[in-house]
Amino acid sequence: MSAATPCTDDCTSCTSGSPTPSEPTPVSPPAARLPGDDDDGSTLGPVRSRFAWCLTGSGHGLHESLELAARLPQVDLFLSAAGEEVLGIYEITLESLRQRFRVLRDKTASSVPVGRLYTDVYHTVIVAPATSNTVAKCAYGFSDTLPTNMFAQAGKLGIPGIVFACDTEPVVVTQAPHGWVTLRPRRIELDNVERLRAIDHARVVASVDELEQALTLRLHELSLSWITSSS
Repeated sequence: MSAATPCTDDCTSCTSGSPTPSEPTPVSPPAARLPGDDDDGSTLGPVRSRFAWCLTGSGHGLHESLELAARLPQVDLFLSAAGEEVLGIYEITLESLRQRFRVLRDKTASSVPVGRLYTDVYHTVIVAPATSNTVAKCAYGFSDTLPTNMFAQAGKLGIPGIVFACDTEPVVVTQAPHGWVTLRPRRIELDNVERLRAIDHARVVASVDELEQALTLRLHELSLSWITSSS
């Protein structure tokens, strides 16, 4: 996406200049329904009030990632086309996701839903889980899918991002649709993860546990808490 974005100061810290909730919290004006939206086009919410969670075409830690997303307050899901396909492979329906999240889909060539970042509603962008393809694109500044566009535009706006990279160790054991698989990422995949760590406003994690820790820290920065079950 090539939409113009405001200039931001150079910064290699994920938290420096991080948008945080402020008082008072005015409500954003009503937004027109955008291609790919599954919501009703109503107001998005107060400024800096929501998480934007992006799904790519990875099944590694997918169920666990969605469980973490469901425990966060105010989350919108942004699905790549590949991510939507993988959800079906892992028998996760859009209908089940809509019960917990606002869902936005990759249905436009220019990733139109990315424009929601310009409304100042989102305080954090999460890409989890992220395929090695997505990691490589983000590391080198390519943005041709909804998640990679979200990551790029968030960085230009100074919105902190968290990326759960899948191929981070010499040996990765992952759950495929029909069983467990052992993968051995190549040097190029491992190098791309390290390159991504140097991108402004990006925090890279290598496991579901690290993802939970990063989200806990971000909640603390925002003076927010995990949603606890009422049962």
